[in-house]
Amino acid sequence: MEPSGSEGVGAAGPGLEQSPKPQLSAAIRAKIERNRQRALMLRQARLASRPLSAVEGATSAKVCKTIDSGAGFFIEEEGDGKEEQVKKVVHQLGASPVIEPEYLVCDDCQKPFMDSYLSNSFDLAVCDQCRDNEEKHKLISRTEAKKRYLLKDCDLDKREPPLRFILKKNPHNARWGDMKLYLKLQVEKRCMEVWRSEEALEEARETREENREVQKQKRFNKKVKELRRAVRSSVWTKDTSIHQHQYGPEEVVDPEEDLYKKTCTTCGHELSYEKM
Repeated sequence: MEPSGSEGVGAAGPGLEQSPKPQLSAAIRAKIERNRQRALMLRQARLASRPLSAVEGATSAKVCKTIDSGAGFFIEEEGDGKEEQVKKVVHQLGASPVIEPEYLVCDDCQKPFMDSYLSNSFDLAVCDQCRDNEEKHKLISRTEAKKRYLLKDCDLDKREPPLRFILKKNPHNARWGDMKLYLKLQVEKRCMEVWRSEEALEEARETREENREVQKQKRFNKKVKELRRAVRSSVWTKDTSIHQHQYGPEEVVDPEEDLYKKTCTTCGHELSYEKM
């Protein structure tokens, strides 16, 4: 009986495998195609609006494999880690080098220092312990620098490198403009760059002083001249009285015009008249 049963199963198996698949109508195939196109558009829109994710120290991405189900939609499957999956890219940061601070060396004591008032304000390598506000590192105003050392604005501002300065409220009046204070040491150095020597600077001072005396004498002479003119004008008075003609008794007859004339004995004015 067993052999006959096995033969029956074997006969039935091949019959089921050879059953033909049902044929889809044209309307159903068109609907499936429309669904497939709609699913494709939705997938593209979803991918376009997906935000990018960033992970600190590593970036990873996954590749999705799209499978057509044959029923009007797609099935997305993540990669299996072999060919489709993108490996994580890890940026390993090495040990950062230790940056040693840059120390300045004081010009006076030759000791290193990190920061100071003169280095920040005037770019002068002098520490705060060696700072001398009374003599060596004294500050002077812009007016004094120009007057005492015969410097021009271009010498302070245009010549390389321009002299650094600090701003300070005017002690005479707070509403006036701020004062520009320069380091006297740097102003003296700039003076030597302009005049080359102390002798040339002294000669320029003497020449400027002589010109100043000449201009002063000219102004004095001009004031004296104006004063003399004013004194002469005050002494001289103009005669504003009305002149009265005084004619003599003699009459001169002009026969051509039939006129009589008299002459003023004071100014010589002639008076012409007719007689009826």
